Amino acid sequence: MSQGRTYVFGWVAFTCIVASAVLGYWTLHLKGLTWGAIAVWGLFMLIAAFTGQWSRFLKFQDEGLTFFEEWTLYLAVTVGLVSLFINVILRYVFSYSLAWSEELIREIIILTTFVGLAPAIKNRSMITIDALVQLVPRLRAPLTYFSHLSVLTFAVLITKLGIDMALMQERTFQKTIIMEIPLVFIYLILPLMGVTMGVRTIQVLWWDYQEGRAKQEAGE
Repeated sequence: MSQGRTYVFGWVAFTCIVASAVLGYWTLHLKGLTWGAIAVWGLFMLIAAFTGQWSRFLKFQDEGLTFFEEWTLYLAVTVGLVSLFINVILRYVFSYSLAWSEELIREIIILTTFVGLAPAIKNRSMITIDALVQLVPRLRAPLTYFSHLSVLTFAVLITKLGIDMALMQERTFQKTIIMEIPLVFIYLILPLMGVTMGVRTIQVLWWDYQEGRAKQEAGE
C-alpha cells in the first residue's frame, strides 16, 4: 500500500469513527458515542496490522493527533490569556471585574492539563524514576515496556470511569455556577484524555519495539 493509499485508508477510518460516534450518541448517548468510536478505531487498527500498514497508519494517526493537540492547546491558552488580560485591565483601570473570567480560566487549566498528557507521552516528558535502570542497565527495556503497559492500563481505566462520571452529569443536568456550562462537557475531557493517552502509548510502544529490534539486528 502506497503512502497515498495509506492516507485514503486513514481518512476512511476517521470518517467511519465519526459516523459510529454520531450513531452511538443517537442510540446510547455518551456511552454509545465513546465505545462505538473506540470499537471502530480498534477495527481499523487490526485491519492496518493484518495488511502490514501498522507503522504508516500510526504515523497518520500521529499527524492527526498532533494537529488536534497543538491547536486545542494553542486556542485554549490564547482565549485564557486574552480574557485574563481584559479582566486585569478592567479591574485596575475601571474598578470592574468580569465574574466569568476566573471560572473560564479554571476550566481552561483543566482542559490544557488533561489534553497535554498525550503529547507528554509522545515526547517522553512524563515524570519517571530511573534509579533502578541506572543500577541495572539490563532492566531498561523491560521496565520501559512495563511503564508503557501501566500507562495503557490507566488510560483504559480513566476512559471507563470518565464515561461513567460524564453519564452521571448528563442525568443530573448540573452546570457551572457563573457561565452555566453543562458539567458533562467538563467531564468528557476525562475519556478524551484516556483515549488520546491510549493511542499515544500504543504508538510509543511500537516505536520502542522497532528501535529495540533495529538495535538487535545491528548488533548481530
